[in-house]
Amino acid sequence: MEFETSITGPVAVIGDVHGQVDKVERILDRLRSRDDYQRRWLIFIGDLVDRGPDPKKAIDLALAVVDEHPKTIILSGNHELAMAGALGLIDAQQGNDWSGRWLDHYGSQTTFESYGVPFGDLQQLREKVPGEHQALLRNAPWAVEHPEYFFVHSGLEVNTPFRIQRRILADRDFSLNRPAWLCSKRLPFEDPPQDCHRILVSGHAYVPQVVFSRRRILTDTTGGNAGSMSCVLLPENQIIFSDPSEANEPIWKPQSSMRDLNLRMRSIS
Repeated sequence: MEFETSITGPVAVIGDVHGQVDKVERILDRLRSRDDYQRRWLIFIGDLVDRGPDPKKAIDLALAVVDEHPKTIILSGNHELAMAGALGLIDAQQGNDWSGRWLDHYGSQTTFESYGVPFGDLQQLREKVPGEHQALLRNAPWAVEHPEYFFVHSGLEVNTPFRIQRRILADRDFSLNRPAWLCSKRLPFEDPPQDCHRILVSGHAYVPQVVFSRRRILTDTTGGNAGSMSCVLLPENQIIFSDPSEANEPIWKPQSSMRDLNLRMRSIS
């Protein structure tokens, strides 16, 4: 299973899913009704699994979208990385302890339930996870490039040259302990490095409304718990909501840095 990692043209970015299948389906229905659906790239920004009601069905749905709409990309989030590491699907160093972390801190109970496996039985879960799901967990890219945008689950290090980070993200070094680009709670609220001349688009951090700043877009408006899921259309800077009556107006500060906005990670269970 391979995905494109260098794209051009219009994009639709769906924020963190976390098993919330009904919300994704409502967004997809609205996307399919658009005249430009077939030529628009569709990017899942990561975190299909854990927390929400049906992670298995979320992966099934995302893979079905890939079959239906070839211009679909599923990025790896920290939850996919943790699940892959816990199930031994990637060559992570033993000291990373993905198993303990995923079981204790990631809300993975719903993932076990969705596959019909007792919580904590990693061996049985690996046997129950279909091969296509395993292939996605192994092969989901860490970043996608676009002439105007850069897509990654959490963010980029502001003080590390972009060219170095691009190479690491392309290589997907699974030996790294909690790679910040997928796992950091700090990076969503920082601007990209100065040599990155693109708008950085991420999920990972729950924000009550989509955030548009000068060089940054944040898309995770549910945190896997509640609220309206958001799909950001680019370059239009428009939003499709799963539940418009529950949605908040976006923060629109195209002249402001993330530091100016002074946002903070919201607490989620």
